[in-house]
Amino acid sequence: MIRSMTGYGAAQHVEGGVCYALEIRSLNNRYVKLSLKLPEHLQFLESDIDRMLRARLVRGTVTYTLRVRSEHGSVLRRINSAALQEYVDQLSRVEASNGPPSTIDLATIALLPGVCDVPELDEEARSRERDIVTNLTDRAIDALSAMRRDEGEALLRELLGFCESIRSLLANCATRAPKVIEEYHERLKSRVGTLMRTGGFELEAEGLMREVAIYAERCDISEEIARLTSHLDQCGVLCEREEPVGRTLDFLSQEMLREANTIASKSNDSVIARSVVEMKGWVDRLKEQVQNVV
Repeated sequence: MIRSMTGYGAAQHVEGGVCYALEIRSLNNRYVKLSLKLPEHLQFLESDIDRMLRARLVRGTVTYTLRVRSEHGSVLRRINSAALQEYVDQLSRVEASNGPPSTIDLATIALLPGVCDVPELDEEARSRERDIVTNLTDRAIDALSAMRRDEGEALLRELLGFCESIRSLLANCATRAPKVIEEYHERLKSRVGTLMRTGGFELEAEGLMREVAIYAERCDISEEIARLTSHLDQCGVLCEREEPVGRTLDFLSQEMLREANTIASKSNDSVIARSVVEMKGWVDRLKEQVQNVV
């Protein structure tokens, strides 16, 4: 069953008074494009998270956001008092030389480089954080994958509906194609008859049939109809597969459009041309939705 590239998954965990909140969002993309947003003290887990996401999500623009906060107010960063004091001293000297004193906002200074240090984690703490984040990531990916499957079911119904509309229009073209040759034969015979009456000459039936045969070969769209029908059948088969098929469906939709264009150029018939115009509209809609398939 096909899956959508659009999805959302979230997971939370509380341990030791620290709350971990994870969100994963995905949008369509031709390849895998990851954006990881982690607290500074957990950035050593980036490579592990990258491998997990690439192994399970295959395609899409994926935004991974992990937030960590303390529930009982414990400090997740240490203030470098010496660096803070140095900033204050420098600002005080600048104020003293430039005019009357003003208020120094310590909260603003705390955002400056070197003021707040991320506490170093020992191996035991790193292992514990890795276990927590790995479990959170698995749960969030599960939720994201479930939403992708649900979106995929809606996509499947829409894609199969598009295919049926294309198939119906293609059947109209197949029914109309023989009549195009018959009508050309009648028109040619009528014109030749008129010329023979006014010009006083005769044309053998063999010459007339040869001209009709040449026209029939030039306007023959049976191969294009057969190939487009095969593409529609293959689209239905691909939509039932479990593995990612988005790229294959994208290529298939391009081939459908090419066959439709060939039918329009070869048929030389206004009725078929109108059906092809409508058919190409459905193929474009199919191609647009295929961009969301994993």
